[in-house]
Amino acid sequence: MATVELRFSALPEHVRTARLVAAAVARRAGVDEAVLDEVRLAVGEACSRAVGLHRNGGVSAPVKVLLIEEEKQFSIEVGDEIPHAAPGEELAAGGDGGVETGEDEMGLAVISGLVDDVEVSAGEHGGSIRMRWPTTPPATYLG
Repeated sequence: MATVELRFSALPEHVRTARLVAAAVARRAGVDEAVLDEVRLAVGEACSRAVGLHRNGGVSAPVKVLLIEEEKQFSIEVGDEIPHAAPGEELAAGGDGGVETGEDEMGLAVISGLVDDVEVSAGEHGGSIRMRWPTTPPATYLG
């Protein structure tokens, strides 16, 4: 299993770089060319979401992106360091659930529309979005 780790300051201008790196590593891992635009868009959305959460939450920690190449799949995990309330705790706190907003939910909906295999997790130490795509092994030349 090969992993590339990318960390960047929570600035919107770094999202483009994350998209470009993700697409390049996905291509090398064997993700179908026809899906690379979806990879770029999904990573851009996930990174923009994390940047927004960090900026709105006043967190100076970098956004973390893991690009994981496995035998038959390629995964990208975008992590934030924003504490998220456990299910049901939002209402008990009497607020809006912290940094979760309608815009955040829209971003998650966009990602879910682009990627068939998405896993969203959140806890007191931060959250992550893990996206997976199937890969095909490179063709071998038998000439």
